[in-house]
Amino acid sequence: MKTLFPALRVRDLGRSVAFYETLRYREFSRNDVGDGLILSWLGLDGDGDAVSLELSADPSFPTPEIGTGFSHLAIQVDDLAGFAQAVSAQGIEIGEIEFPAGPDGPQTVFIFDPDGYRLELVQWPQGHPADLTRADFQPADPGESGAGR
Repeated sequence: MKTLFPALRVRDLGRSVAFYETLRYREFSRNDVGDGLILSWLGLDGDGDAVSLELSADPSFPTPEIGTGFSHLAIQVDDLAGFAQAVSAQGIEIGEIEFPAGPDGPQTVFIFDPDGYRLELVQWPQGHPADLTRADFQPADPGESGAGR
């Protein structure tokens, strides 16, 4: 078994797809499944042909309430500063880049999509594997807590 993708309810599918395309997602398919529900499946180049995000628009759904359990969607980027500059030029508000595990750890910045969903852009430090794995939570030496590399 494995996790396939998160699905986000959105108010304006066209606006949301355009936002995620600015973040370099590509829309694989959009389907009207009936009764007003339209689904869009997207993926990033690093995902290959796998869907990594579903956007769901249905006018009968109530407006999504952000903050009722969903925290954020994490997206890996290779060059966070360059990526932040490129999407900022497209009108997306970018905060300050942070180093939550210190200067040798990952770089992160949070942004918000058109519906208010929080996205965390992450650049791994040089030499880090492509994914966050159990190894990231194992202490480097027995005296450490192991909360990240």
